[in-house]
Amino acid sequence: MFAREQLSYEAVQLTPRPEMTDKDMQQAALAYYQTMKQRHTVRDFIDRKVPEEVIQNCIRTAGSAPSGANHQPWHFVAIRNPEVKHEMRLAAEAEEEKFYAGGGGDEWIKALEPIGTNADKPHLDIAPWLIVIFAQRYGVFDDGTRFKNYYVPDSVGIATGFLISALHHAGLYSLTHTPNPMRFLNKLLNRPSHEKAVMILAVGHASKDATVPGVARIKKPLDEILTVI
Repeated sequence: MFAREQLSYEAVQLTPRPEMTDKDMQQAALAYYQTMKQRHTVRDFIDRKVPEEVIQNCIRTAGSAPSGANHQPWHFVAIRNPEVKHEMRLAAEAEEEKFYAGGGGDEWIKALEPIGTNADKPHLDIAPWLIVIFAQRYGVFDDGTRFKNYYVPDSVGIATGFLISALHHAGLYSLTHTPNPMRFLNKLLNRPSHEKAVMILAVGHASKDATVPGVARIKKPLDEILTVI
């Protein structure tokens, strides 16, 4: 994306947006909150297909996120191939079995009890799409030389939030999955060694009898998450 000779500042006009009154802003902010309040992580998917164009546009949204020095240190791999998804499930479950057998530590495993998770991950087979999010430790100029990326975890985290929001806005459900370690994904998905997988997102439609943990509906009140100075 970057060429050395193009690394110079150029001011361009901000894309105009419609003006909003204070009342309009209040209504828009509340409406978006009400929409996102309905978002829930689910583990009960159906195999209903999701058009590739929907996934592409959601990832376009993720790619519009701000990033350190605008280096955009991320790569998304969207998988619908059932054989590859099954390989991912087998590899992920192998790591999860070690975790739940004690590798995660008693405190961490105890903290997960209200969520109701275990080493069995059928959603990796059932969900029509798996999106693997990679963070890029460094970038590469068009001449092949490397350049440093900045605020990589922060930037990738923001882009992931954009993606989850876009998927929800498109009527889809997603599940964040972080088997540890995830090095197997580089080899399986043919990604370079300077990229690190940070998350698997299972994406699709929830089954009619899908459930969520009761604790997931408990959110901290505003006065615990906001300080106004």
